[in-house]
Amino acid sequence: MPPEPLPEDRSLATLVSDLVQQLSTLVQTEGRLLRNELRESGSRVTSGAVELALGASLLIAGLVILLQAVVEFLVQAGISLPWASLAVGVVVGVVGYIVVQRGTKNLSPDALAPQRSAEQLRKDANLVKEQTR
Repeated sequence: MPPEPLPEDRSLATLVSDLVQQLSTLVQTEGRLLRNELRESGSRVTSGAVELALGASLLIAGLVILLQAVVEFLVQAGISLPWASLAVGVVVGVVGYIVVQRGTKNLSPDALAPQRSAEQLRKDANLVKEQTR
């Protein structure tokens, strides 16, 4: 017959069991946080892509209007229609540029990285190191 476990042994076994259970819960919680952050990043990618497409469309429209203004200006120098076309083209071009810049910023790797999960994982690793010493 095996000897009866000592109370200290049961306590150690309980501690190890608790540690494994807590680590399992921690990993599950961190996994949920990471999934949520990746979902947010996906939304940012979609938003950035839409803004980029919209900005590109506005830049093309601005270019067309500016080219039309240049042609009209050359044909009818001094008449207000070319100046109006030129002003509209510049405004559309500036707005398009701003939208493209904003979309590009939203698509940058820094904006898409799961910052909170990475930081929390670092903290958890340090905590586990401290607890196992």
